[in-house]
Amino acid sequence: MENFKTIDTWVFDLDNTLYPRHCDLFSQIDVLMTGYVSDLTGLDRVEARKLQKDLYRDYGTTLRGLMETKNIDPQGFLDVVHDIDYSPLPKNPELNDILAKLPGRRLIYTNGSVKHATDTLTAMDVDPGLFEGMFDIVASDFEPKPKAEPFAKFIKDHNVNAKTSAMFEDLPRNLEPAKANGMVTVLITPQSIGDYKVEAWEHDENQESYIDHSTDNLDEFLKEVLRIV
Repeated sequence: MENFKTIDTWVFDLDNTLYPRHCDLFSQIDVLMTGYVSDLTGLDRVEARKLQKDLYRDYGTTLRGLMETKNIDPQGFLDVVHDIDYSPLPKNPELNDILAKLPGRRLIYTNGSVKHATDTLTAMDVDPGLFEGMFDIVASDFEPKPKAEPFAKFIKDHNVNAKTSAMFEDLPRNLEPAKANGMVTVLITPQSIGDYKVEAWEHDENQESYIDHSTDNLDEFLKEVLRIV
């Protein structure tokens, strides 16, 4: 934990990172994406979901895949798939207090939208204003993590010194550019409770050298960090 002593910028993914995966919020988004793909292509939902997942794997997000192959309006897609019920999220004012104590800046870097991030945090009783900035899929020109180009744009847009930054993320591959730029990296793993689905290939790199730390409880991990910093 000693490598957190020099950290002055704290970068957080949103979904399945600032809240635990077993909340399964993304399952609602997943259903809406399947419906969108089905309506767009005329495929039945089974085939539409297969296409959706193929695009996700091949392009980094279903959105990027549809932009490349179907020339869709990205904002229209985001409006549809983020029209969800946020009530499954746990209220977590303790996380709000923990984040507020972290020294320096807090940023969000998400493949979702700023609106989705704000709605998520608000539902959790975490103040969106704690975060100095939010770099979303729109800011990245719809290029998803873990591509190097949007990561470089994030660094530039928010004047981030990677050498004094830490990144928290639930998908192993998304930590690779962070580590390559000198960040301390923390993988947030699923807790062994709840009913949720994951794509097996998403988590097949969780032992890679670009992962410095791993935890299934962000709150407790950050408490330990605060004892060091």
